[in-house]
Amino acid sequence: MANLAATYQNQGRWKEAKELELKVMETRVRVLGGEHPDTLTSMANLASTYWKQGQWSEAEKIFAKVVEASKNVLGEEHPDTLISIANLASTYRSQGRWNEAEKLEVEMLGTRKKVLGERHPDTLRSTGNLASTYRNQGRGNKAEKLFVEMVEMRKEVLGEGHPDTLTSMADLSLTLWKDDWEKRWNEALG
Repeated sequence: MANLAATYQNQGRWKEAKELELKVMETRVRVLGGEHPDTLTSMANLASTYWKQGQWSEAEKIFAKVVEASKNVLGEEHPDTLISIANLASTYRSQGRWNEAEKLEVEMLGTRKKVLGERHPDTLRSTGNLASTYRNQGRGNKAEKLFVEMVEMRKEVLGEGHPDTLTSMADLSLTLWKDDWEKRWNEALG
């Protein structure tokens, strides 16, 4: 059932995906309990369906429950817990709730650096998310610093032509452009 729901989700058949995901989650809660890792996966899948439909408050409620249960059951450094935190932070970003997203991203980045190292792809992804949050908060200098670090690491690890390196370079360019544009705009306004 979970696999069929995933197929529906991949096809954009949200209603069918949501109905099956609800059944899977309810069954797993009843049979395995609310904090079993498989139950948490079912909850995250349902929240993801809500997220992909732009139903942020529904996604947020479920992702928040998954984060708390994952911390209790798996621990704060477990990869699934960190993914849950990333999903909740993404939900906050999608709603423009930059301060809440930042708090989670700072926490997650510190943990990923400690557990995975600075050059791990997941750590670099977390770095990029935090840098984007800083950019959206109007904190261009902090965003620029993180993007520069990320570009350099990705060049070293993946090479200059890798799609992730190029994406990081584009993010850095956007940050520099936005920061320069805002400065010029403010100067023009006097």
